Amino acid sequence: MTKNQRRLPPSRKRRRLRCVTDDKDQILAANKAYYDAFCARSNEAMSSIWAQEDVSCIHPGWPVLIGRRAVLSSYGDIFRNPMQEPLRHGDETVVAAGEEARVFCVESVGGSSLVATNCFRRIEGRWLMIHHQASPLATAAPEAPPRKTMH
Repeated sequence: MTKNQRRLPPSRKRRRLRCVTDDKDQILAANKAYYDAFCARSNEAMSSIWAQEDVSCIHPGWPVLIGRRAVLSSYGDIFRNPMQEPLRHGDETVVAAGEEARVFCVESVGGSSLVATNCFRRIEGRWLMIHHQASPLATAAPEAPPRKTMH
Protein backbone atom coordinates (compact mmCIF):
# COMPACT_ATOMS: atom_id res chain seq x y z
CA MET A 1 0.00 0.00 0.00
CA THR A 2 1.39 3.40 -0.94
CA LYS A 3 1.42 6.43 1.29
CA ASN A 4 -1.46 8.06 -0.64
CA GLN A 5 -3.73 5.02 -0.39
CA ARG A 6 -5.77 4.46 2.70
CA ARG A 7 -7.28 1.29 3.94
CA LEU A 8 -11.02 0.97 4.12
CA PRO A 9 -12.38 -0.48 7.30
CA PRO A 10 -13.42 -4.12 6.72
CA SER A 11 -17.13 -3.22 6.96
CA ARG A 12 -16.79 -0.61 4.15
CA LYS A 13 -14.93 -3.10 1.96
CA ARG A 14 -17.75 -5.61 2.28
CA ARG A 15 -20.39 -2.94 1.59
CA ARG A 16 -18.62 -1.80 -1.60
CA LEU A 17 -18.18 -5.38 -2.81
CA ARG A 18 -21.85 -6.15 -2.14
CA CYS A 19 -22.89 -3.05 -4.10
CA VAL A 20 -20.81 -4.12 -7.11
CA THR A 21 -22.23 -7.67 -6.88
CA ASP A 22 -25.79 -6.32 -6.59
CA ASP A 23 -25.19 -4.12 -9.65
CA LYS A 24 -23.88 -7.07 -11.64
CA ASP A 25 -26.91 -9.17 -10.70
CA GLN A 26 -29.27 -6.33 -11.62
CA ILE A 27 -27.47 -5.73 -14.92
CA LEU A 28 -27.64 -9.42 -15.80
CA ALA A 29 -31.35 -9.41 -14.88
CA ALA A 30 -31.90 -6.45 -17.24
CA ASN A 31 -30.00 -8.30 -19.97
CA LYS A 32 -32.13 -11.40 -19.40
CA ALA A 33 -35.29 -9.25 -19.60
CA TYR A 34 -34.16 -8.09 -23.05
CA TYR A 35 -33.79 -11.66 -24.31
CA ASP A 36 -37.02 -12.75 -22.62
CA ALA A 37 -38.86 -9.92 -24.41
CA PHE A 38 -37.25 -10.89 -27.71
CA CYS A 39 -38.12 -14.58 -27.34
CA ALA A 40 -41.70 -13.74 -26.31
CA ARG A 41 -41.96 -11.35 -29.29
CA SER A 42 -43.44 -8.87 -26.86
CA ASN A 43 -43.50 -5.25 -27.97
CA GLU A 44 -44.73 -4.23 -24.52
CA ALA A 45 -41.92 -6.02 -22.68
CA MET A 46 -39.33 -4.74 -25.16
CA SER A 47 -40.59 -1.18 -24.69
CA SER A 48 -40.29 -1.46 -20.91
CA ILE A 49 -36.57 -2.30 -20.94
CA TRP A 50 -35.43 0.53 -23.26
CA ALA A 51 -34.61 4.03 -21.98
CA GLN A 52 -36.83 6.89 -23.14
CA GLU A 53 -34.05 8.81 -24.92
CA ASP A 54 -30.53 8.58 -26.28
CA VAL A 55 -30.98 5.02 -27.59
CA SER A 56 -29.52 3.29 -30.61
CA CYS A 57 -29.39 -0.16 -32.17
CA ILE A 58 -27.52 -1.99 -34.91
CA HIS A 59 -29.07 -5.29 -35.95
CA PRO A 60 -26.88 -7.54 -38.14
CA GLY A 61 -26.99 -6.20 -41.69
CA TRP A 62 -29.14 -3.18 -40.75
CA PRO A 63 -28.20 0.49 -40.76
CA VAL A 64 -27.75 2.32 -37.47
CA LEU A 65 -31.10 3.06 -35.80
CA ILE A 66 -31.16 6.12 -33.56
CA GLY A 67 -34.05 7.08 -31.34
CA ARG A 68 -36.59 5.12 -29.32
CA ARG A 69 -39.27 5.10 -32.04
CA ALA A 70 -36.91 3.72 -34.71
CA VAL A 71 -35.44 1.12 -32.35
CA LEU A 72 -38.78 -0.18 -31.06
CA SER A 73 -40.25 -0.17 -34.57
CA SER A 74 -37.40 -2.43 -35.71
CA TYR A 75 -38.27 -4.98 -33.03
CA GLY A 76 -41.91 -4.87 -34.13
CA ASP A 77 -40.76 -5.70 -37.68
CA ILE A 78 -38.59 -8.56 -36.40
CA PHE A 79 -41.41 -9.94 -34.23
CA ARG A 80 -43.83 -9.96 -37.18
CA ASN A 81 -41.40 -11.93 -39.33
CA PRO A 82 -42.72 -15.52 -39.40
CA MET A 83 -39.27 -16.74 -40.49
CA GLN A 84 -37.51 -15.29 -37.43
CA GLU A 85 -35.54 -18.10 -35.81
CA PRO A 86 -35.52 -18.57 -32.02
CA LEU A 87 -32.74 -16.69 -30.24
CA ARG A 88 -30.57 -17.95 -27.38
CA HIS A 89 -27.80 -16.14 -25.55
CA GLY A 90 -24.95 -17.05 -23.23
CA ASP A 91 -21.33 -16.46 -22.28
CA GLU A 92 -22.13 -13.11 -20.64
CA THR A 93 -19.48 -10.68 -19.45
CA VAL A 94 -20.42 -7.53 -17.55
CA VAL A 95 -18.36 -4.33 -17.57
CA ALA A 96 -19.81 -1.65 -15.31
CA ALA A 97 -18.66 1.80 -14.28
CA GLY A 98 -20.83 4.22 -12.38
CA GLU A 99 -24.25 4.58 -13.95
CA GLU A 100 -23.45 2.73 -17.19
CA ALA A 101 -22.77 -0.90 -18.00
CA ARG A 102 -22.15 -3.17 -20.95
CA VAL A 103 -22.94 -6.83 -21.32
CA PHE A 104 -21.04 -8.76 -23.96
CA CYS A 105 -22.53 -12.10 -24.92
CA VAL A 106 -22.93 -14.61 -27.72
CA GLU A 107 -26.29 -14.98 -29.43
CA SER A 108 -27.26 -18.14 -31.30
CA VAL A 109 -29.90 -17.81 -33.98
CA GLY A 110 -30.62 -19.98 -36.99
CA GLY A 111 -27.41 -21.98 -36.66
CA SER A 112 -25.26 -18.85 -36.59
CA SER A 113 -23.42 -17.19 -33.74
CA LEU A 114 -23.45 -13.45 -33.19
CA VAL A 115 -21.44 -11.42 -30.73
CA ALA A 116 -23.65 -8.86 -29.01
CA THR A 117 -23.05 -5.75 -26.97
CA ASN A 118 -25.93 -4.56 -24.80
CA CYS A 119 -25.42 -1.19 -23.12
CA PHE A 120 -27.42 -0.10 -20.08
CA ARG A 121 -27.77 3.09 -18.05
CA ARG A 122 -29.10 3.26 -14.51
CA ILE A 123 -32.07 5.63 -14.64
CA GLU A 124 -34.10 6.26 -11.49
CA GLY A 125 -32.71 3.06 -9.97
CA ARG A 126 -33.42 0.80 -12.99
CA TRP A 127 -30.92 -0.52 -15.52
CA LEU A 128 -32.42 0.39 -18.92
CA MET A 129 -31.03 -0.48 -22.33
CA ILE A 130 -29.55 2.37 -24.34
CA HIS A 131 -27.82 0.40 -27.13
CA HIS A 132 -27.85 -3.06 -28.68
CA GLN A 133 -25.50 -4.24 -31.38
CA ALA A 134 -25.02 -7.73 -32.81
CA SER A 135 -22.56 -8.84 -35.47
CA PRO A 136 -21.65 -12.21 -36.95
CA LEU A 137 -19.01 -13.97 -34.91
CA ALA A 138 -16.06 -14.86 -37.09
CA THR A 139 -14.59 -18.25 -36.40
CA ALA A 140 -11.09 -19.22 -37.30
CA ALA A 141 -10.78 -21.30 -40.43
CA PRO A 142 -9.47 -24.78 -39.78
CA GLU A 143 -5.76 -25.09 -40.33
CA ALA A 144 -4.75 -26.86 -43.50
CA PRO A 145 -2.78 -30.04 -42.92
CA PRO A 146 0.96 -29.69 -43.53
CA ARG A 147 1.91 -30.30 -47.14
CA LYS A 148 4.15 -33.19 -47.93
CA THR A 149 6.92 -32.23 -50.26
CA MET A 150 8.97 -34.55 -52.36
CA HIS A 151 12.64 -33.90 -53.08
